[in-house]
Amino acid sequence: MTDDTMGAVRTDDELADVAAERRRLLALAYRMLGTTGEAEDAVQETYVRWYRMSDAERAAIENPQGWLTRVAGRVCLDMLGTARARRERYVGPWLPEPLPAGFFASRAGSAGPAASARPRTDTTTDATADPLDRVTLDEAVSSALLVVLESMTPAERVAFVLHDVFAVPFPEIAEIVGRSPAAVRQLATSARRRVADSRSHTVARAEHDRVVAAFGAAAASGDLAALVSVLDPDVVLRSDGGGLVSAARKPVSGAENVARFLVGLLAKYPDDQVEPLETTDGAGFAVRRDGAVIGVVNLRVVDGRVADVWIVMNPEKLGAWRASGPA
Repeated sequence: MTDDTMGAVRTDDELADVAAERRRLLALAYRMLGTTGEAEDAVQETYVRWYRMSDAERAAIENPQGWLTRVAGRVCLDMLGTARARRERYVGPWLPEPLPAGFFASRAGSAGPAASARPRTDTTTDATADPLDRVTLDEAVSSALLVVLESMTPAERVAFVLHDVFAVPFPEIAEIVGRSPAAVRQLATSARRRVADSRSHTVARAEHDRVVAAFGAAAASGDLAALVSVLDPDVVLRSDGGGLVSAARKPVSGAENVARFLVGLLAKYPDDQVEPLETTDGAGFAVRRDGAVIGVVNLRVVDGRVADVWIVMNPEKLGAWRASGPA
């Protein structure tokens, strides 16, 4: 085999490795940005930067997977800064895009050989790890976690996702966010504490699904008292229509108010079908009109009651459900 032939084989292998990273980068960017549309844009920009380099520049990169991860993190950091301004002008509450259970299962496992590019799937620690529990990959795509991530600064969010979910070392994250490794460690620790606080009363999946089933049965029956009994007294309902479809412009708070809102909504649209489905948060519901999914309902269960109701009606955030077929 000639040198030219060997070089061509290496180039083809490198291109295949780079292309194979796309699904993992989408999973990473979704965790950063909260919607698959923005995640697609971030990954596209990452690849544009890769192919803008000369052949010699790409050949000099020893770990293409790690390079793509770092660049995607930087792109997401920039996008988070502008997204904050856009979401301040958003019509009604902004919610992360809900996804079907297992949506990123294949994507999460497609990392390359470099440790800094592999998603973390265990709870072992290394020289740079803090001795605190890490979220699992399944939890890291839940609406419950993404809502918490929305409350963080862009730098905190990037540090948490890259380190705690994708195991990128602190020195590499420091280059992305423009801070020292020690400062990045503090960002990740602060973010992890917020996540831990949000999970402190969260129930196991089986209990979550049991409460969700009781919630669905009470809502379908129109029994106001039964519905109130499964709601936390301080429950909050948020509905995201994005200004594109009709949705509550402000959060609805309190068990009595939320129960009346839901019963009234079902009475107003008697022909809509509410079907159980599996989301990344566990059991949830799809709302269908004329066979098409027009809304997805996710719930957060705390201490055996529903503490949050998230209803996404924005059609731009329902693409995964239209593509996945019947619930």
